[in-house]
Amino acid sequence: MALSFAKPQSGAGDAPMSEMNTTPLIDVMLVLLIMFIITIPIQTHSVSVDLPQTPEKVVQPPVDTVKNRVAIDAQGVVHWNGAAIDRLTLRQYLAASLRLPVEPELQFQPDPAARYVTVDEVLADIRRAGVTKMGFVGNERYASF
Repeated sequence: MALSFAKPQSGAGDAPMSEMNTTPLIDVMLVLLIMFIITIPIQTHSVSVDLPQTPEKVVQPPVDTVKNRVAIDAQGVVHWNGAAIDRLTLRQYLAASLRLPVEPELQFQPDPAARYVTVDEVLADIRRAGVTKMGFVGNERYASF
């Protein structure tokens, strides 16, 4: 026996409905949702976190006054503390500074108009030398880009 859904004809109001009534299903789902929300236990446990405490006697680290600056101008000339040098001399200066008992900080400052290739080559030389204390100077001028 097949179920047929016929369009109601004029005057025929007893045709079967072809759509399922979803209102009771939605009502049951909402009641279950409210029951689950009510029965969830309130999370009252706390997680203890050990925050660092400020020591009573603050020991300042010794200030390293030796700082070397490597700058690259717009023409691609490398400068060591203001004096123009080539890349071979730069590698020698880096090796000499790493032989010191305390490694001095190396400040790197490329000109915004310097070619990327030149900046990349100098950074590769610095990395190959093994410099661990390095900072970039003048990055705030690139913040507007």
